[in-house]
Amino acid sequence: MAEISYPFNADNANGGSQIVSQAQWQSMARMWGGDRVDFQLTATSYGTTSLPFNASIVNGRTVQINAGKAWVGGFYYTLTSTLSVTVPNNSTTKPRKDLIVLQADMAKSAVNIVLVTGTAAATPVVPQPRRQVGGIWEMPLYEVDCAANNASISISGRMPFDVPGRAAYPWNTDTSAELLPRGSFVYDMDNNGGDTQKEAFKGRDGYVVTRHLGKSRTYTPSMVGIANPATRTGRWRWIAPNMVWFSLYIASTSTSDLKVSGDNWTYGVTLPVPANGSTGQVFSGLIDNNGTGASPNLPNFVDITAKTNRGGSTSTMNLYMPNANYTADTGLDGIQYFPRKGFLTISGIYEADQL
Repeated sequence: MAEISYPFNADNANGGSQIVSQAQWQSMARMWGGDRVDFQLTATSYGTTSLPFNASIVNGRTVQINAGKAWVGGFYYTLTSTLSVTVPNNSTTKPRKDLIVLQADMAKSAVNIVLVTGTAAATPVVPQPRRQVGGIWEMPLYEVDCAANNASISISGRMPFDVPGRAAYPWNTDTSAELLPRGSFVYDMDNNGGDTQKEAFKGRDGYVVTRHLGKSRTYTPSMVGIANPATRTGRWRWIAPNMVWFSLYIASTSTSDLKVSGDNWTYGVTLPVPANGSTGQVFSGLIDNNGTGASPNLPNFVDITAKTNRGGSTSTMNLYMPNANYTADTGLDGIQYFPRKGFLTISGIYEADQL
């Protein structure tokens, strides 16, 4: 039979079968999810003995592993009581790394805790878990460091854990996510068209947007310390938790240079969302003074450095440029005006003030 499918209510002439072999089960079941301990890390913190398969060293070379449940290579495993694993001596003059694993052995038709012994070396390497469908499939539990000359051993946890499943909402995602367990990823599908499609994470620090999906968002940047030119447009998006990408374009149609107001010695431009003020953040930009009727006081193109000041949360970046009158001066000065018929472009990535 060229076509085989399973499991169905009964064997049939179309290739469907009712009973599956353990090899067929593994081929099917391992597609449902990766190896993991059956425990979701939803608390803010855990004690050393509060997690499944927590372990301790007794009598020098024995690792005592406590109860736990896990999914390994397509099979479910349960340890109902304490199990002890003895680590072989290392009488060599070089250290060794071993690996304690949950091992699904198809030849034994069982999953068991097994210690895989490494090789002593000046720089030892821990054995890699085997993952062979129909043979031996292993999920790591603990890495064991075996000192030379039969000295002490130490263990480090290497087991993967389960996480809450992803969820999607048509709207009201931020408030709905408050009802999900910690560690949940959620999607705002924006089915009412009122915002932007996005991915978010509910973790230890609360609900935070991890990235915008689809098109970037728009905003209107404002000038600070100077009159606003007619044309102002900006685009932005979350690209990671608390990280924003933005780009803005401002154009003046005025036939006169726009002067800074009051006692301002330079002017600024607003960001799409407030920036973290723990440190100052720096961006780059360009003034294009090459249009018809351009200001004679600036070169055709001027490099711009934009900076948010250190301190509290801020939505404004101040602008600085190379000295226009003293070419030998390599420092930066404030900008006293926006050039007539000029264009300003700034873009960058910054840490926001969400967290």
